[in-house]
Amino acid sequence: MKVDEIFKVYKENIMSTYTKVPLIFVKGKGSRLWDIHGKLYLDFFPGWGVGSLGHCHPKVMQGVRDQISKLIFVPNNYYHPFQAKLARELIYLSFPGKVFFANSGAEANEAAIKLARKFGQGRYEIITFQNAFHGRTLAALAATGQGKYQNGFEPMPEGFKQVKFNDLEAVRQAVTDKTVAIMLELIQGEGGINIANRDFVLGLRKICDEKKLLLIVDEVQTGIGRTAKMFCYQNYGIIPDVMTLAKALGGGLPIGVMIAKKELGDVLTPGMHASTFGGGPVICRAALGVLKAMQKEKILSNCQNMANYLLEKLTSLKNNYPVIKEIRGMGLMLGVELNIEGKSIVQAALEHGLLINCTHDKVLRLMPALNVTKKEIDQAVNILNRVFSSALQ
Repeated sequence: MKVDEIFKVYKENIMSTYTKVPLIFVKGKGSRLWDIHGKLYLDFFPGWGVGSLGHCHPKVMQGVRDQISKLIFVPNNYYHPFQAKLARELIYLSFPGKVFFANSGAEANEAAIKLARKFGQGRYEIITFQNAFHGRTLAALAATGQGKYQNGFEPMPEGFKQVKFNDLEAVRQAVTDKTVAIMLELIQGEGGINIANRDFVLGLRKICDEKKLLLIVDEVQTGIGRTAKMFCYQNYGIIPDVMTLAKALGGGLPIGVMIAKKELGDVLTPGMHASTFGGGPVICRAALGVLKAMQKEKILSNCQNMANYLLEKLTSLKNNYPVIKEIRGMGLMLGVELNIEGKSIVQAALEHGLLINCTHDKVLRLMPALNVTKKEIDQAVNILNRVFSSALQ
């Protein structure tokens, strides 16, 4: 199809639920993408963190190619070895428990919400946080602490209370005899790269233990190495009761996972929850390829080293351009807060061949692949330097 035809078909046949950038990508490898005209781009925001190993990682592709020629789909009333292997690997890497497989982060969070309500036996309220983002299905949307995503879809499902992030006293005041769980992102991605304080997280764990509440940690963006630990909760010295994963785990293919502690593993029984395509053979092979690469290629170590290097480079930019208000983040999940609108910066970077993102109007988000190199970071920062220099003339 020609370029104009592709745009026309989208306009006439596909719902406009996304703000589109007029780029048509046809090839990707590592941190690089090529558009339909052959132009090369450096991808420093690969799919909201989906591309944690870049595009088309060999170990992911190897597993997918092998599996797709043998068996693509198995209904979940049967067994297959790779779902078992992936579940065992995830439990080994995290905490003793049981796994539920779905297709996305929103689905994983829906499963966590249902598990919490079933566990509560009449208790159903879940405390979440302002500026959180947990997904776009109705229950996940109700848990999301941003009205702009909820507008037009009211009434929201009841049972969710949003309180101020990093405010332990607000949490204590929100707990009632109907409360069953506290749900949070340890780093609010869509909320502007807001990081949970260590004392706040330890306090949440204590409240949950004292009140017999579930601590649900949404690691849809932070999980699988983004913060230089396999899971972000490992930076805080706590273990959640329930954890949700998605994006990076599939290496580019759709997956969602809920992991619940062992004692919660049988709360949901046959018929209570399901996902037709959850944990299929092909996606499990892809995810196993991701985990294999993470371990064999020392990805966590590279993430930490490159995070330090990128932070150093961005700090130099900040020192040169007062328009940069703050740099914050953890690992390779970084936000650059500006005192101007960020949309024009993102557009200018794109024109120079660098893909980044802006959230909350003024926070540039950089989430490069965890196997990013110093050379690629230098290239990205040089582009940003040129962009800021031009923007402020």
